[in-house]
Amino acid sequence: MQTADDVLKLMADTGSEWIDIKFVDVPGTWQHMTLPKREVNASMFTGGVGFDGSSIRAFQSIDESDMLLVPDINTVAVDPFIPNTITVIADVQDPITKEDYHRSPRYVAKHAEQHLIDTGIGDVSYWGPEAEFFIFDSVSYNLTANTAHYEVDSEEAIWNSGNATDLSGEGPNLGFKIRHKHGYFPTPPLDTQTEIRSEMCDHMANFGIEIERHHHEVATAGQGEINFRFGPLVETADKVMAYKYCVKNTAAKHGKTATFMPKPLFEDNGSGMHTHQSIWKDGKPLFAGDGYAGLSDLALNYIGGLVKHGAALMAIVAPSSNSYKRLVPGYEAPTILALSARNRSAAARIAMYFDNPAAKRVEFRPPDPSCNPYFAFAAMLMAGLDGIETGASPGDPIEGDLYTFDPKSLNMVPGTLEEALNALEEDHEFLTKGGVFTEDLLEAYIDFKRETEVDAIRLRPHPYEFYLSYDA
Repeated sequence: MQTADDVLKLMADTGSEWIDIKFVDVPGTWQHMTLPKREVNASMFTGGVGFDGSSIRAFQSIDESDMLLVPDINTVAVDPFIPNTITVIADVQDPITKEDYHRSPRYVAKHAEQHLIDTGIGDVSYWGPEAEFFIFDSVSYNLTANTAHYEVDSEEAIWNSGNATDLSGEGPNLGFKIRHKHGYFPTPPLDTQTEIRSEMCDHMANFGIEIERHHHEVATAGQGEINFRFGPLVETADKVMAYKYCVKNTAAKHGKTATFMPKPLFEDNGSGMHTHQSIWKDGKPLFAGDGYAGLSDLALNYIGGLVKHGAALMAIVAPSSNSYKRLVPGYEAPTILALSARNRSAAARIAMYFDNPAAKRVEFRPPDPSCNPYFAFAAMLMAGLDGIETGASPGDPIEGDLYTFDPKSLNMVPGTLEEALNALEEDHEFLTKGGVFTEDLLEAYIDFKRETEVDAIRLRPHPYEFYLSYDA
């Protein structure tokens, strides 16, 4: 456990004159404020720092706008992108009651961890997310009353194979473009971003993120993935936020732009965040057993909960309109709520690399990195615990290519964000157990998504509609 004196010593040792306080809003974006070194003392880490909550998306209303940021001293690190600055992650509290704010994503995640303990089922859950992303050389998008467009570009994209020069126009086109769906594991010169990803990993080490590997992903145009070691729920959600921060800022440092948008390219793979998860108790893994794929009955019931509440979960783990451009058949995206060993077409996959009981886990594949990791991990845990408590079955495991089955015979994920939000509205009691998610938070979340995405997109003409209908 660190103290304020430890923080001041770190600042002195690193020449830091500022502390940057970061916290996450309801949609899942880091916000921050920066304070000078003279403000760092013990009371800051207990009493907090005031801010206007009404200006944060889906937080308090303006009549109750005063709120507190209480830095978690155990998250202090040197910020690799802001000079002379250390960084810390904060919890959000009510200044009157001094209680954690029920809409704060980090509070929800902490509450989910405590709920697991309260059930007596386990004392810790472990999480291993695999967030994918794209690094583009440029991006342009705009929408007005009379026009709409987007364009992304990448030096390694196959659509640039016919150019006479490179994207700068100053050098020759050297070829070595990655074909659609041929981006998995190629070496340089096809993979142009190995050094950038390595640098991202170096920066992540500042936040205590233990890197396991990084590589190019399946799509053309700079899709990548960096894997880091699993950990407890809140700690891992903190690291996902730091991961995204490092990816975006390292790309910007190199004059590039990184995005965790699930589906920025047509006719190529999108970016998911396959999430490995397990429950342990008294230092023992609870998911290993003698059942299907070496699973215990408890693990099968946990997966049954993920399948049972899968449609509602999508509103939280695949929370953007763009998410459902990825969740379509044919791109290794898991649109079928089913259990399968090894098969990546299933929503719930069991990795079969090793027989070690400690490695037994379920990989839930529908999530994507546009989600709020605190909400996403908490929601998946709550669905799994509900499955254990109710004895839910995941159904008969499906082997072979799941897309050869009749879709009408399978349990599919929603096809749109609107369908997912409707499912969450109808099925959310599993989330409110133990007060982990409150009705108020879920209502605010659903309303926010409908207003800012579903309705906003529904109102706007799409360029492809001109292709289909202009000559009607």
